[in-house]
Amino acid sequence: MSDHAAHAPGLAHQFDDLDQQLDATTLGMWLFLAQEIMFFGGLFAAYAIYRSHYPEAFAAASHHLDIRLGGFNTVVLIFSSLTMALGVRAAQMGKNKTVFNYLLVTFMLGNLFLVVKAFEYHHKYVEGLIPGPWFSAHGATDPAVQMFFCLYFAMTGMHALHMVVGGGLLIYFMVQARRERYHAHYFGPIEIMGLYWHFVDIVWIFLFPLLYLLGLHQ
Repeated sequence: MSDHAAHAPGLAHQFDDLDQQLDATTLGMWLFLAQEIMFFGGLFAAYAIYRSHYPEAFAAASHHLDIRLGGFNTVVLIFSSLTMALGVRAAQMGKNKTVFNYLLVTFMLGNLFLVVKAFEYHHKYVEGLIPGPWFSAHGATDPAVQMFFCLYFAMTGMHALHMVVGGGLLIYFMVQARRERYHAHYFGPIEIMGLYWHFVDIVWIFLFPLLYLLGLHQ
């Protein structure tokens, strides 16, 4: 191990150099995302099974969702993926101030998404669409409609939780960017963060049409 590699800023003691560290952490993130895919896959499988059994009820329940808000949130997340990617590129170029700015915009877009989602959840509460004994939406008495909203809150709630975790990570990386931690040879943490953020965005890209656009043909 060279003295330069041993003292390279950001190099953990168990790695020989920054390239090895980046390869290991990237592999670790891909393995983490693989188990996350299996986790969300269970929810998507449950959705597919119940939708195949109750297509009319699921389509009717979908009409209770606001396509405009869902579409707005989709655009918000697409832009957040762009700013995240630009942040990764800035980190690769060692432009820490630019990294901070792009991560800040990504953070703000993520919070905007959560605010809109909270507004949607409140609206469902007012309409009586929260699953359970209090489920009392007018014209939505079919038990299959309640099952749709069980899946809706499970899937979007788990997605929102991942957004909250991502927001916390962005704060940490913004602090590190303020400390001028990233340079052309050490940008791995931002790149790994980008993989996580893009994964969360992709999950929503699937959730939006499955939940919000289901009843358009009726």
